[in-house]
Amino acid sequence: MNRVTINLDILKQNLSTINRWMKKHGASWTVVTKVLCGHIETVKALKMMGVNSIGDSRLENFAAIRKGIGEFETWYLRVPDLSSIGDVITLSDVSLNSEIDVIKQLNKKAAVQDKIHRVIIMIELGDLREGILPGSLIKFYEEVFHLSNIEVLGIGANLGCLAGVVPSIDQFMQLILYRELLELKFQHKLAMISGGSTAVLPLMVEGTLPKAINHFRIGEAIFLGTDLINGGTLPELRNDVVLLEAEIAEIKEKNLATAAETGTSTPTPFAPEEDEEISPGQRGYRALVSVGQLDTDVSGLTPIDPDHRIAGASSDIVVVNLGDNPDNLKVGDTIKFKCNYSALLRLMSGRYLEKVLIPSLDEFEKKLSTETKSEVEPVLDEIE
Repeated sequence: MNRVTINLDILKQNLSTINRWMKKHGASWTVVTKVLCGHIETVKALKMMGVNSIGDSRLENFAAIRKGIGEFETWYLRVPDLSSIGDVITLSDVSLNSEIDVIKQLNKKAAVQDKIHRVIIMIELGDLREGILPGSLIKFYEEVFHLSNIEVLGIGANLGCLAGVVPSIDQFMQLILYRELLELKFQHKLAMISGGSTAVLPLMVEGTLPKAINHFRIGEAIFLGTDLINGGTLPELRNDVVLLEAEIAEIKEKNLATAAETGTSTPTPFAPEEDEEISPGQRGYRALVSVGQLDTDVSGLTPIDPDHRIAGASSDIVVVNLGDNPDNLKVGDTIKFKCNYSALLRLMSGRYLEKVLIPSLDEFEKKLSTETKSEVEPVLDEIE
């Protein structure tokens, strides 16, 4: 059986660790659930763990969560387009914005629905993603400041998300200065600088991030523990919350090098990223597992067993070199893989693989109910 497993105990451990970092920094944070692709059971588990603020880029997920679970504080993390304004107001409490025309339409729709919609003004600081240019900030804020049904919660930025530029302290100091400038100019406090993502966590852990950066949108570190700056896994976090279990459909001892002569091979749709040195005539066991590029980004999979190597993949299968197969794996057994963000996103968005919580949601709820009150610490404080 092929399936994706989500270990709730490890997930809770990662959440608790990050929450401790946030409390030490004096920050609030939003759990980014984009990678779950609306998987209701996992979001229910997050609710049990104390999460009350979630961020997503798909309004459909918010609708399903509201129907299947109940109320969260919802952050819409994709810059709203004009055609989705009504749903943004209906389904989200906060949105990230960089277009004045969009905010004006949000204001109109919010008035119709008798709501106050909160926004973060996004500023471009070098990642070349969403954000207004700093030179237009005063004029932009002046137009937004007096809108009747819009509350500017603060300013923010995305760093290290698109261009891969490592976030710097200088960039965060710019955000702090921009907030001070707006507060002095308009004599109005801005509660928040939402400048943090998984890419910023290493600075927080090191203690070098300015305290004024007081809101974070964290997703990847929760589910994968990734240190996006230094590589590997962040201290105290685990990288095995989510695993792919793929069933062996064939296993045979074979030559590990292809029989094709040099220059006679044809192009393949999914070129292997082979880093294994194979000697001429070398033989070993090869397993075919019934998961492929249709299910995930195979280049983002890493076998749990360090002696296993992915030799290649097609749309429907992955070939794994098992060496001498010391564990005597056979047809019907499974090989487990860790995932990077790209692989996990494809796994969760696909409809072909079962997603399984370990322990089950009922078992996890019972486990939480038997723990002492001091052990069950709220993972996320509400934003004031």
